[in-house]
Amino acid sequence: MPFFGTFFSYNFTKMRGLYCIVLVLFTIKFCSCSGICKENEKTALLRLKKEANDPTNVLSSWVDKEDCCNWEGVLCHNVTGSVIELSINGWDWTELKGLKIDDFQWLSSLDNLDSLDMSGVDLSEATNWTEVINILPSLVNLRFSNCSLHSIPPLFDHNSSVLENLDLSLNNFDSPIPGWVFSFGGLVSLEFTGSNFTGSFPEGPFNLTSFTTLRASSNSFGSVLPRWLFDLSNLEYLDLSFSSLAGPIPNGVGNFTKLTYLSLASNNLNSTIPNWLYGCKNLETLIMKDNSLEGTVSDSISNLTSLTSIDMSENFLSGKLPSVIGKLWKLEDLDLSENRFEGEVSEVFNTMNDCPPIGSGNCSSLRTLRLNDNKLIGNLPKSFGQLPNLQFCFMSSNRLEGVLTEEHFTNLTNLKFFSASKSNFTLRVSSDWIPSFQASDIVMGGWRLGPDFPLWIQTQQSIMNLDISNAGIVGEVPTWFWNLSSQIRFLNMSHNQLIGKIPTFSISDSSMGSGGPWLIYLSSNNFSGLLPHIPTMVTELDLSDNTFSEGLTGFLCDKKNESYMLEILHLGGNRFSEEIPDCWMNWPELRVVNLGENKLTGGIPRSIGALTNLKSLDLKRNKLSGPLPSSLNNCTRLWKIDMNENEFDGNLPPWFGTLSKLIVLSLRSNKFDGELAPEICKLNDLQILDLANNNLFGAIPRCVNNFTAMVNGRKEIRDGDDEMDYSYYVGVFRESARVATKGNMYQYDTILSLFTSMDLSNNNLSGNIPMSLTSLVGLRSLNFSHNQLTSSIPRDIDKMKVLESLDISNNQLSGEIPQSISSLSSLSYLNVSHNNLSGQIPVSTQLQSFSPFSFTGNKLCGLPLVERCSKNPEVENEEEEDDDNEVEWFYVSMAIGFIVAFWGVSAPLLFIRPWRHAYYGFLDRKWKSWHT
Repeated sequence: MPFFGTFFSYNFTKMRGLYCIVLVLFTIKFCSCSGICKENEKTALLRLKKEANDPTNVLSSWVDKEDCCNWEGVLCHNVTGSVIELSINGWDWTELKGLKIDDFQWLSSLDNLDSLDMSGVDLSEATNWTEVINILPSLVNLRFSNCSLHSIPPLFDHNSSVLENLDLSLNNFDSPIPGWVFSFGGLVSLEFTGSNFTGSFPEGPFNLTSFTTLRASSNSFGSVLPRWLFDLSNLEYLDLSFSSLAGPIPNGVGNFTKLTYLSLASNNLNSTIPNWLYGCKNLETLIMKDNSLEGTVSDSISNLTSLTSIDMSENFLSGKLPSVIGKLWKLEDLDLSENRFEGEVSEVFNTMNDCPPIGSGNCSSLRTLRLNDNKLIGNLPKSFGQLPNLQFCFMSSNRLEGVLTEEHFTNLTNLKFFSASKSNFTLRVSSDWIPSFQASDIVMGGWRLGPDFPLWIQTQQSIMNLDISNAGIVGEVPTWFWNLSSQIRFLNMSHNQLIGKIPTFSISDSSMGSGGPWLIYLSSNNFSGLLPHIPTMVTELDLSDNTFSEGLTGFLCDKKNESYMLEILHLGGNRFSEEIPDCWMNWPELRVVNLGENKLTGGIPRSIGALTNLKSLDLKRNKLSGPLPSSLNNCTRLWKIDMNENEFDGNLPPWFGTLSKLIVLSLRSNKFDGELAPEICKLNDLQILDLANNNLFGAIPRCVNNFTAMVNGRKEIRDGDDEMDYSYYVGVFRESARVATKGNMYQYDTILSLFTSMDLSNNNLSGNIPMSLTSLVGLRSLNFSHNQLTSSIPRDIDKMKVLESLDISNNQLSGEIPQSISSLSSLSYLNVSHNNLSGQIPVSTQLQSFSPFSFTGNKLCGLPLVERCSKNPEVENEEEEDDDNEVEWFYVSMAIGFIVAFWGVSAPLLFIRPWRHAYYGFLDRKWKSWHT
């Protein structure tokens, strides 16, 4: 009995399993049969394949003999078999070409299609693309992203479409957004990213009760934000970044209670932060960076308890950092950099450790913190070290100070990037300190880390970027560090007191494949000996202002059969002697070469012309001689040539005119002679021209008005030029120039692109000052002193409105100082001494404040000189004649008055008898009364 029971039970179980298998197979067969696509829809799709241009065979799976429901990109209803989704990715990035469709007539057979995605398909010739919405009455999702669409009708009448999601991103419409795109009653989302929409938004309001998402970044609206947009109470996602929006952010608008993502980044918005923002309690991401927002951040930001990311960088926000930000415990990324925040930095960190209620999470989720480039003060509190999730910390360029100890870094176990340079911090740790973190980037430039070399760096096995510049470190660099440096891509130990020799640099095998750039900055130390050899992939090397000696041959000509990737080579301010070797063909990527302030001799080798990427050549203050090599005219990208204080001779070559991008040309204090070739006037971008202290003669070219940059006040930035900033890291290596102006030498770097100067002093130039010179209305400094210039000062010199320094002393100029010079309000230095000028010094606010020595050696008078101006003799004679005439007329008037008075009394007595008798009777009575 047990045997039969067991047997029966076994067979029953087996039969039940077989039944389930049959049932599953039957179900699959039924569904497969129900999924066979309709013949008319298959025909429509094959028509599409036939008419389309398909160079990469995107539609290769669309074969007539197979069920179209199995074709790639086609989805059928599992019951009716109707095609409900069609998704064709038309672009092949490997081939850089793709599918092209010119017509949509075939769509009319796909009545039940509710989703059409043709992203990447070339629809540039499909002028009727909007009719797709009317052709497909069931269409819910339409995606025409990156379809080369270039026109959109301003008006379109759709037949009560049920469209919910419309994606027209990455096209080129170059027109305003038409109002009809917001008129679909059930609209949920719109995507216009990168579609080059221009002009204002359509006027609202619109009845968008279901609308949740608007992605419209990277356009060129050039208008204000539409107020109606902020009244859409169901909006959850809004991205209008990079869209040239201007004006204020609307205030006093409806409640965004459902908003979770808001980005208005990189526009021209110029208001304060609107109050309604602090009521968006579901907001998770807030990005408002790179605008002109001002004012403070309210403590009401603590209401936004759902925030995980805040980016308000690159604005004009001010006031104290709201300490309540530290209580946003879900916050992972906080960026308030490049603003004007002030106050104690400690206030934010002290609140980060006020833990939320038990069970609601960690004390702080902060992962990224950017507070750099503000006006924050004070010390970092020890609570800073209690942020276990912190990975990226940027606090450079503030006014922070104080002593940091090991306790400040106790629990920063995940710290990867720490940047707090340009602060007055002191790091005081034990010699055997082992940090709890393994960082890849440590930027502590300007800290007090010395005098001993910081040994804790040896524990950082993942370090790739290290800046311990200007840190007060003294002595030799430990051997272990040079081994560690083989994995460091950016090394800055400049401005310390490091000594000794630098061994050959190497790059570890593990770092070889991590890419560049490889930057080494060891300037302003006391390193000595020969230059170290460098790997070919190093891109920037600065060993300037050390005590390296001997020649450059061993360094420059080390590997003649290899090509170096070096772009910046700065070896200035050392003790190199000998000649410059002729092997520059090994360094084709060089953009900056600075060998200035050494003791190099000989001429410039011809191979310098192989540096066709060269932008800056600085050989100043050496003992170089001979003429300039003609091969230098191959360096047509040059921005700067500085060869002052050498012994170069010969004529200035006419091929200088081919270096059309030159901004700085300084050949001061050499032995150049000859005339100034007119070809020099082809240097339209020239801002600084310094040819002083040479033996040049002849006239100043009259074509100087072709120096366009001296007219505009600066060169026009083009071709991606970034203000003469050459380094991979902006601001690390910026172009500079020494300029003689206002009687002194000045070093210009950060404002070099704004300065303009022309100095031809101490030569033998003759002739007139060309009248065309006054058209250089952007010129700030002009020096023609110590030449043999004649004639007069141009009378319309007042056109040079921004002129700050003018020196035309020690010439043979004559005539008067033009009265127009008194209107140069920017003039702060003037020297016209030792000429043949005459007359009165014009009266103005500036001229009388200059030293008398600015005017001596002439025939001038008036303040600030002690010589009083005597009156003109002709004027004096006229005044004397006027005085004589006044005296003569005085006596004539008296005579006429006497005659009139005499005859006025006497005539009536002589001719009127009664008056005569009365008068004599009066006299007779007076006579008798007097005697009585």
